[in-house]
Amino acid sequence: MRGQAKPVPVPSPVASAEMSACRLCRIEVDHLSVRRDGQMLIQDVNLHIHCGELTALIGTNGAGKTTLLRALLHQIEFKGDIRHLTGEGLPAATVRTGYVPQQLEFDHSSPVSVLDFLAAALSKRPVFLGVSARTRQQAHNALLRTHSEHLADRPLGALSGGELQRVLLALALTPQPDLLILDEPVSGMDENGLESFYQTVNELKRRNHMAILLVSHDLDVVRRYADRVVLMQGTVIEQGTPERVFASEAFEKVFYSREGRK
Repeated sequence: MRGQAKPVPVPSPVASAEMSACRLCRIEVDHLSVRRDGQMLIQDVNLHIHCGELTALIGTNGAGKTTLLRALLHQIEFKGDIRHLTGEGLPAATVRTGYVPQQLEFDHSSPVSVLDFLAAALSKRPVFLGVSARTRQQAHNALLRTHSEHLADRPLGALSGGELQRVLLALALTPQPDLLILDEPVSGMDENGLESFYQTVNELKRRNHMAILLVSHDLDVVRRYADRVVLMQGTVIEQGTPERVFASEAFEKVFYSREGRK
């Protein structure tokens, strides 16, 4: 039987700028498995994602991290259960999911500005007809949340990698999500951009008590910023605090044995 996951989270490419507390307490993933074309991609995955915490998914390429993200976003079929629960342990009425991809595919020679890009997502009105004062304010408020309001009039293609990811983060936060998924969000950033990005994420976590799920190959970032770490290798083979997971035998085998060494 296909897994039950009610309510269905809606991946949000947009966000309102108002601050609001997360309506969730936790997301429970229970015995989740995904099979495609006769091949088991992930099997019997069990984990909890808590609001007010940054949970990092780690593992080598092919460990199943992306497959798990796609199941959480309801982009693929799965067996098992994904439950969204309130602080009272009751099913959450609605769940908003914000998503920041590893990179945005677009024409870098396009003259589209950051404001136009956000306005296209925030309003049904075509941008070539002009941006209303209301939409302009919404876009400005979204950029304020990621300290990138100064980028509003810059061409999207002229942004650095770090600046673009801040814009995408602003987009993912509108409207306020209950779960924020960051899929290798700082790939290709320099050290300053990386630190600035994660400091902003940390601030958002504290102020809004949202659940954040991060996929990252940067173990130093995970060690510094994660509250919980989930180590995957086709299933969950270790989870807990960064200290516990990084000191585990499973971590040693995956990342430092001859088989796991990159």
